[in-house]
Amino acid sequence: MTVQSPKPPLIRVNAVIFIGFPILAAILLPIWGVYAGLTATQWVWAVVFLYLNGLSITGGYHRLWSHKAYDAHWSVRLWFALWGAGALQNSILIWAADHRRHHRHVDDNESDPYSAGRGLWFSHMGWMLREYATHGEDFSNAQDLMRDPIVMWQHKHYVAITTFMNLGLPILLGLALGDVIGTVLLVGLLRLVVNHHVTFFINSLAHFWGTRPYTEENSARDNGFLAFLTYGEGYHNYHHIFQKDYRNGIRWYQWDPTKWMIGALEKLGLASSLQRVPDFRIQRALLDMQFKRAQDLATGRGEPALSAILEREYQIFTDSVNQWKKLQSERYEHHREQIEGAMVERYQQLQHRWEQATLRGQFRELEFSLRVQRKRLQMLVSQWQLQPLGAA
Repeated sequence: MTVQSPKPPLIRVNAVIFIGFPILAAILLPIWGVYAGLTATQWVWAVVFLYLNGLSITGGYHRLWSHKAYDAHWSVRLWFALWGAGALQNSILIWAADHRRHHRHVDDNESDPYSAGRGLWFSHMGWMLREYATHGEDFSNAQDLMRDPIVMWQHKHYVAITTFMNLGLPILLGLALGDVIGTVLLVGLLRLVVNHHVTFFINSLAHFWGTRPYTEENSARDNGFLAFLTYGEGYHNYHHIFQKDYRNGIRWYQWDPTKWMIGALEKLGLASSLQRVPDFRIQRALLDMQFKRAQDLATGRGEPALSAILEREYQIFTDSVNQWKKLQSERYEHHREQIEGAMVERYQQLQHRWEQATLRGQFRELEFSLRVQRKRLQMLVSQWQLQPLGAA
């Protein structure tokens, strides 16, 4: 007979927040709605608070502080620190340290704080309800954040700040709207519950539901519907392979209001150093996955002709990658000469050459060639999938 190890102790405060609050919202809000009614203005304010909290988590806690995907003016960082605290998801320091561990040890049940390998419930909110071994505070990966005065101010005064943002502000708003109880229930309580769960969807559903066009080395998935609910965070497969990119939705049509917000802040002079993955690297990741799946198809169907075509295509792909690396080395040499302060005249000539698009043009040609090859490979695989087994 196998004796099961006892579950870790329950964290009562978290249980009240993550289990008790949704129950309270489900009971009290309908009662108040029937008794006194809720106005359209209150619902609008609930959505406003929801987005201010959500974008402060995605644009601040996540892309700014956890991944250093861009730099922001102190006023923007303070804004994110205040409204992020209003999301009641812990301080920036704790949130970012946990998230960095998640990326470093993704799907590792012993080290990933909210590993999807431990199940949908665990990764959604179960990991926060008990004192699991991965729950301990460890800021060894967040030394940079500990030097940020706004991060440390928020961490030190987190309870007071989140209480004011979640209770104080809704009470003040309720006084202005003439309905304190209804506003607190709607803008304070229900908004908080919704904000929690749409954020938790990224830790849970985004590791179970969707596609993996960029990598299959981890469980993260791209899901446009989740992106709509989570302010652009649903393109999670992309994010896990290119985590320093300030974008999650890289196409113009992909819903990513966090990306648009950061871009707007840059235009206003409030954000800088936006990290953007070169298109060539993105196309390379997509092609890598296509080659892998096409080879699996050729092997599974026993098609030597398809394997031979794939081998030729892969050689073209390899040549493009090698050419890209050579150009990168050449560009690095140009920058190194400037840093060393040597050969100024020569560097100016090389810089002029860059500005005249000699190197840039070659990079763009390579990016275009990979996009063309990806389309060609898609057509090839589609044609072979339509053919019956053994047909040539």
